[in-house]
Amino acid sequence: MNLKRIVNRIQRFVAEHSGSDQKIRYLRKQGVVIGSGCHLETMSFSTEPYLVELGDHVAIANGTVLVTHDGGISCFRDEFPGDDVFGKIVIGNNVHIGVNCTILPNTEIGDNCIVGAGSVLRGRFPAESVIVGNPAKVIMSIQTQKFLFRVNPNRLHTEEMSDPAKKPIVLKHFTTKKS
Repeated sequence: MNLKRIVNRIQRFVAEHSGSDQKIRYLRKQGVVIGSGCHLETMSFSTEPYLVELGDHVAIANGTVLVTHDGGISCFRDEFPGDDVFGKIVIGNNVHIGVNCTILPNTEIGDNCIVGAGSVLRGRFPAESVIVGNPAKVIMSIQTQKFLFRVNPNRLHTEEMSDPAKKPIVLKHFTTKKS
């Protein structure tokens, strides 16, 4: 194994065990186009990361995998010796992708979308959508989801808090009986 490959493996290991900014720096070096204000908890950007584009303010949760090739062609090696099939993945601006999603080749997600946990996406998904399932489908508009968040009795203002500061607020909320 040559020195360049060893250095790359070390850099990947460090990025995998670091915060979002370190992951983004590493992935950009691998060719992923990543906009500003993104937050990434995954490092699974396939063997062709240069086929992935993320807009601004994209959040991708842990366990999500982006796949830019279709390995199924291996079943036809006699007919297509040495061939592979690839597809781009393009994710718009202001998109949240939940935990453990799979995004397959030739997928485009429009601006202002939420992708629910565990969803499997292939194809084109319009802007302003909430997308869930396997196979993934648009289930409502982003405006409907915004309304549901607005009226959710479990919505608490804790985003900027540390875990120790947040814990008593969340515990109090869930132990206080509501009349």
